[in-house]
Amino acid sequence: MVVPKDASDPLLKEWVKVPQNPLLVPKFGINGSSFRDPTTGWLGLDGKWRIVVGNKRKRRGVALLYRSKDFVHWVQAKHPLHSSKFTGMWECPDFYPVPLSGNKGLDTSAIGHSLKHVLKVSLDDYKYEYYTVGTYLRDRDQYVPDNTSSDDEKGLRYDYGKFYASKTFFDQNKQRRILWGWINESDSVSDDQSKGWSGVQAIPRTIWLDHATRSWLLQWPVSEVEALRRKKTLKQNIDLNSGSVVEIAGINAAQADVEVSFDLPRLEIAEFEDEVGVNATAQQLCSRVGSAARTVVGPFGLLVLASKDLNERTAVFFQIVRYRKELKLLLCSDQSRSSLQSDVDKTTYGTFVNNVGSFEEKSISLRVLVDHSIVESFGEGGKACITARAYPTLALGKDAHLYAFNNGTSTVTASKLTAWEMASSNNSTLS
Repeated sequence: MVVPKDASDPLLKEWVKVPQNPLLVPKFGINGSSFRDPTTGWLGLDGKWRIVVGNKRKRRGVALLYRSKDFVHWVQAKHPLHSSKFTGMWECPDFYPVPLSGNKGLDTSAIGHSLKHVLKVSLDDYKYEYYTVGTYLRDRDQYVPDNTSSDDEKGLRYDYGKFYASKTFFDQNKQRRILWGWINESDSVSDDQSKGWSGVQAIPRTIWLDHATRSWLLQWPVSEVEALRRKKTLKQNIDLNSGSVVEIAGINAAQADVEVSFDLPRLEIAEFEDEVGVNATAQQLCSRVGSAARTVVGPFGLLVLASKDLNERTAVFFQIVRYRKELKLLLCSDQSRSSLQSDVDKTTYGTFVNNVGSFEEKSISLRVLVDHSIVESFGEGGKACITARAYPTLALGKDAHLYAFNNGTSTVTASKLTAWEMASSNNSTLS
């Protein structure tokens, strides 16, 4: 544990270790290599602090529970807060309350009947994360997930791309919960060595419970990011006919914030072809379809970090598919043409946003943050999020272009598209 060297310093720039370290050591036969990443502490009704530490027992992921009267001397509880079989090592566990309504955050020690709890774990075996929403039984110090999603590697995820080792904290000044996540690299080790760094933090996100379903979380970039917006381009009522590619000019598209709303035509499930890949995951469907495919509705969306000749492009797009006798909305991030380099990972990512069913005219939204090699996408107001890396060789700096496109057979209208060129961040530009 560390404490501020000068508690009066508003920036808390210097920290010192307490002499009681280490405060926690693995006991009772726990392997020290499978014991890490304590959570934020919360205060119980008995006045004792609690934290969770990531662990595994064979192939069972475990959230070990510890209690303390003074935050220095800790005692392991007899039973873990929660565990799940066949999930492997749980890294970076996170446990926090969310209110049943509204988008405000709660202090980690909050109690009451008008809240749920979230348990998120990072899966060392899979290198991605999942979370569940459930109930914290305070009298037993046990967490019980709701039966609304899988409690394993098939469960809900904050982000369906390159996003790992995340943690949240409660911002008491603005009454919100903030999510941080790590974006690792997709290029070669030699590239990382030559540039002298590897891995970055994602744009911080506000995170809250979807009050309509109370079963999954919504995310959105923190409002401070908007202070970086500079030159602006606004386009309205762009009819994207089949095969359309429309450039959105006027900004430096290598560092941009883009928000767009798409109006879809009225369609019925009978208009769609036979079901696609009933056993396939959303990511597999996105990989199979790709941005160049042509179906009834989609792919349509944005081409970011694109070269003028489109030989390099990262496609962030929606598509409606007939899947298990329902119409579902896919959000995909296709990196297959993102770079002419051959030694980079160009995995395509994807997730289902929601069920569409038979619908009348409908509007769906997309926001994409582009920062040179990073593409963060937020579908339908943050219901689905995908982070990707791209390493273009042509679409660099002022040679990066932005396009709206539609490869589906049905016309889609971009009713409103706003794109901002973004400034680089520093302490003086954010407030």
